[in-house]
Amino acid sequence: MDALDLIEAHTAVMVRNFELLSRRTDIYDELDRAGYLLLRTLEATGPADITTLAATLGLDPSTAGRQVSAMTAAGLVERAPAPGDKRRSIVVATEEGRTRARRVHDRRRDNLAVMFDGVPEDELRVIGESFARYNQAVARHYDVSLVPD
Repeated sequence: MDALDLIEAHTAVMVRNFELLSRRTDIYDELDRAGYLLLRTLEATGPADITTLAATLGLDPSTAGRQVSAMTAAGLVERAPAPGDKRRSIVVATEEGRTRARRVHDRRRDNLAVMFDGVPEDELRVIGESFARYNQAVARHYDVSLVPD
């Protein structure tokens, strides 16, 4: 199997495994994956408008807007008028949103610690750096931003 076939096969398995983890754990019970990524983006970039969030997340603005509306209704983000342009709104994570994102992060990290128990740190770093290179390649190919570490 050549390198691209290896990557293709294992990305298909990874997608299935992500779905399996989502179904078999309670990690996303209080905050779905889309909301988690949106809150992580706000944590990394700071307050942002819908267009910036959409570009960073690789979504169209209407999808990002719907996510923000749902999260606003749930009390996880707030909208404030943009300085100098009242037609735009700036999205900011609420304390509740930040708290939930931290809890999901901690549960995801704990889950990984159990799955990778006994794997040496240097091997874990190689795995993480490989995921980072994959995500960077996707971001370059589809001209989207990456959520910073």
